[in-house]
Amino acid sequence: MQSSTSSSGTAPSSAHRLFALQPDQVEAAQSWAEFGARTPSKARYASSVVLLKDGPGGLQTYLGYRRGVSPLGVVAFPGGSVEVDDDAALDWVGPSPSAWAAAMGITDEVLARRHVVAAIRETFEETGLLLAGPDASSLVEGQQSPEWMKAREAIANQDKTFAQMLSKRGLALRTDLLKPIVNCVSPDFAHRRFNTRYFAAAAPVNQEPSVLESKGVWGRWVCAEELVRDPTSTALGDEIGRPNTVGLTLGELTVPGCEIILGKIAAARGCIAYLNHKRPLKVYKPELVQPEAGGPFMLEVAIAPQSEGAACRER
Repeated sequence: MQSSTSSSGTAPSSAHRLFALQPDQVEAAQSWAEFGARTPSKARYASSVVLLKDGPGGLQTYLGYRRGVSPLGVVAFPGGSVEVDDDAALDWVGPSPSAWAAAMGITDEVLARRHVVAAIRETFEETGLLLAGPDASSLVEGQQSPEWMKAREAIANQDKTFAQMLSKRGLALRTDLLKPIVNCVSPDFAHRRFNTRYFAAAAPVNQEPSVLESKGVWGRWVCAEELVRDPTSTALGDEIGRPNTVGLTLGELTVPGCEIILGKIAAARGCIAYLNHKRPLKVYKPELVQPEAGGPFMLEVAIAPQSEGAACRER
């Protein structure tokens, strides 16, 4: 299990990059290497949304702290698992599920619809930003009230479904505001694995994010360029101030897919440019490698464009 790459974030060729393991991955990686490859645990479908807005220092995105051990990372974009209730009927604005399936490089229209619903639902739960409106040309406003927080809590606790909340308020899902950007799959050795579809969306102009009262710890807009400028900085982890963040770098707080996306955002010339950029469908799946004999394990990611067929082969 060797690689010629020498350090995190460097590229021995244009097609690969190396990333550090998160602290909670080290034991699982060592076990996987010592006892040989086994059948990976099944990757659960998930969705995540990269929220964007222009700021004085460059393009900004919203990041939040995730409790426990999450396949999305300790610090991540809003997101989470696809749920059974994401199949519920609701008013829909935007591309059809079949069009979404084609855009995501899969043949399963039902799964594509679930990913889209889960993306908007999870964003609402975790940030309060809601990509929904009474019609195809407007978005809901004033979602900072205690009533809206109760609605988020009810959905998070599974006391009410997302579809029920939308129906009660006469709102339709604005799927036209999402854009699929990448598919990330957890490494084989991980105990909990996600097959995550990442989407991008401009932040609604008249909405402001907030963390969930019962579960939220930290979340805010960050300037992507400032965040990725110094890969050795521990400023973000120190700011969050949790035992599993203090003293850690961005690469130790995020999964490779998140770090790659942050780099792309940092290089973009604004929100509109990022959303309008035509990008090939990509699948990122980190592989466990040991660059130097006896040295630490790392994650190697192929970053060259992959075909739509490659995306369809994912679990």
